Parts: sequence; C-alpha cells; structure tokens
Amino acid sequence: MVASVVDETEFGFGWIAPEPLFMRRCSHALVVDGAVWLLDPVEDRAMLARACGLGEPTGVIQLLDRHQRDCARVASELGVVHHRVPTAPPLGAPFEVAPIVRIPRWHEIALWFPALNTLVCADALGTAQYYRAPAERLAVSPLLRLTPPRRLLAYEPKHVLVGHGEGVHHDATAALRDAIELARRRTRSWLAAGMRAHMRPGLRRL
Repeated sequence: MVASVVDETEFGFGWIAPEPLFMRRCSHALVVDGAVWLLDPVEDRAMLARACGLGEPTGVIQLLDRHQRDCARVASELGVVHHRVPTAPPLGAPFEVAPIVRIPRWHEIALWFPALNTLVCADALGTAQYYRAPAERLAVSPLLRLTPPRRLLAYEPKHVLVGHGEGVHHDATAALRDAIELARRRTRSWLAAGMRAHMRPGLRRL
C-alpha cells in the first residue's frame, strides 16, 4: 500500500499513511520562500523526495508530544532540526505558534502561517470519520469536545490542515468556527453516529 497525496496547493501538499487505515494519519510539507517545513511526518520515501523537490528542507515540526511518528528519523535523514512541540517559532520561521493543550501527557500546539493564510493542527481538529458528527466538515477532537480550543477562533484561515484526514480548503474559516462553537452541542449526535457506525449488523435489528 502507498500513501495518498492530499491537500495539494501552490505551497505544498500532504500525504495520508496507508496504515492504520482508520487513523487517517496525515503529514504535510509546506514551503515558504524556498524553505520546506515538514509537519508531523510519517516516513515515506516517495513523499519525502517530493517534499525535497519543493525547496530546501529547513526543519521538522512535531505538533503533539505523543505524535512521535517519524519526526526524529526524518529530521536526522534530512540533516535538519527536529522541533518537538516548540513554545515559540524557530528564528526566522514563517509561522506563529498557538498553544492548544498543555496538561500531563498532552502538549499540543497549532501553527499559523500568515503568508499562506493556513492553520495547521495535529489532533485538536480533524476530518477523519471518527472525529465528525453528522454534517460536520471539520471537527474538534473527541477528547476536546467539552473544552474546544476557542483560541483558534482568532484566526481566519483559507486553509485548515489537520493531522488526521484531509484538510479543509473551501470556506475554511466558516468550518473552523462551526467546529469550535458547536462542538459541545453536537457531542450527543457525534456519539450516536459513532455507535451506529460501529454497531454490529445483528445488533442493529434489536
């Protein structure tokens, strides 16, 4: 099985790892002024070669402490720094760091690329099926639905890239606001949808 290319734009692309299928683990390579930044990469030779073709590899950013993925290995192979959940952007980096969660065993940040009008999240937001309630294009992590990351409402992105699933490129600001502002209200419908999706066919008839 091979990775699926997603989120293709004039400034980069993403790829979804083939395994585990349901997790929809998505990595990204974004380029600004010829510098390529790799975000939460899962190693894939073809995808890394394509990323290096965009410009000069400059750094690997790990957005979530438990998202080890292949960040350290990719950084070592490319000869760049592995920035593990940085609290501030590296000197000269084209992005801002937005803290999302900082509790024991869960440190997570988002990145805002103003020149690209792009917001990048790891787990706080996602589009994989297990994230979404019916009618949601973008959703808050199931573990954050009761305490959604409202600080992200400060951004008005054209693109929202996520660590699980494809990004949102149409009316992204509206999708972001909808996901965060209605996260708590939709918890019940999310639970119901999840139960229907995973219930065994025999039990559905009971």
